Amino acid sequence: MKVVVSHPTGNQFSRALLAALSKAGALGEFHTSIAVNPEAWWLNVLPAKIKQEALRRTYPLAGEEIQTHPLLELARLTLPKAGLRKCTEHEVGWASVDAVYRDVDQQVAKRLAVLKKNNNKPDAVYGYEDGALSSFREAKQLGIKCLYDLPIGYWRAGRIYLKAEQERWPDWAATLPGFRDSDDKLQRKDEELILADHVFVASKFTAKTLGYFPGTLPPVSVVPYGFPLVTGTRNYNSNISNTGPLKLIFVGGLSQRKGIADFFALHDAFGDRVSLTIVGYKAGDNCPVLNEALAKHRWIPSLPHQEVLKLMREHDVLIFPSLFEGFGLVITEAMAQGTPVITTDRTAGPDVIKDNENGWLIEAGRTEKLIEAVENILLHPALVANAGRAAMEAARKRPWEIYGQEMLRAIIDNS
Repeated sequence: MKVVVSHPTGNQFSRALLAALSKAGALGEFHTSIAVNPEAWWLNVLPAKIKQEALRRTYPLAGEEIQTHPLLELARLTLPKAGLRKCTEHEVGWASVDAVYRDVDQQVAKRLAVLKKNNNKPDAVYGYEDGALSSFREAKQLGIKCLYDLPIGYWRAGRIYLKAEQERWPDWAATLPGFRDSDDKLQRKDEELILADHVFVASKFTAKTLGYFPGTLPPVSVVPYGFPLVTGTRNYNSNISNTGPLKLIFVGGLSQRKGIADFFALHDAFGDRVSLTIVGYKAGDNCPVLNEALAKHRWIPSLPHQEVLKLMREHDVLIFPSLFEGFGLVITEAMAQGTPVITTDRTAGPDVIKDNENGWLIEAGRTEKLIEAVENILLHPALVANAGRAAMEAARKRPWEIYGQEMLRAIIDNS
């Protein structure tokens, strides 16, 4: 079989899927905006930070397997640096991320027609949310299977869950920008689902949110993502109470969708018994309570990925109290560093964490449950080492290659 895959910007889970398809000889083509050859000579003359960014656009494929459509994405990346932010404004900007997704999708649709004309029609096209509508429409006309990847919970469920957050934390409502998607964009999301022959998600929670879809759903497969490679060992100080505060870290967008207000509530509850480190961008500067909280703690807006992993290893526990998540890659990243995680039932936590064994699961939207979990660790500091070692062992058993293999089998079974 042959599968055409598209993802406009690429990420770890699409790379794992591509590697598995390519190795099995099942990849027809991969379409993206920008792809960088990791062996290109010019990478070595770039400043380290820019080189690191460029390497995020590399793929484990031969050059002939990749089709690129770079113009809009190059504009999206460069124009804001020249002060032309209007061009990349959400949805309406001609070089917005929405425009990039639509452009790559339209190019895939055109390519499917060419492949059909050349008697080289693929068996399936695999697309991701917001970037599959045109290619799915064309695929239906050509008798090609439509495989859909939903990397975050379904939007109607998100509206319900996050509306409750606006009411629970009204001062933090400005950090919830997910309500700005237009009706047209939301309708396109629904049409992608209607056209799909099979849906793939990475967590049971994402699958659960699809229960809010008002139509008839295609079959849904849950395939959790993999873990980063576990390297080295981890040393723990088993007597936290005698050596300083419990070092807690939050990594992610500084939004109440991620539970950032719940994270700051831990300092209100425990004071100097805990120290808080925050890694992530602000969506805007219009939330005074967020700005006040960040000023009181260690805040790092951005770090290279390897530096984030290193920082995780320097902390006792990752706190990820998300209210609406498709997976939450920071969970598996922290576990692979031996840093146990407290997270909610609206993430991939239930898929990868055994409660009280290699991490802790709490009910989303219950700040008091998060406080109880941290209090238990403060009372029993040896839990950090025990859960951290168990987290590393779980990570060793499920590298990204396993995710790719499971996805390959699921695609073959449903194509």
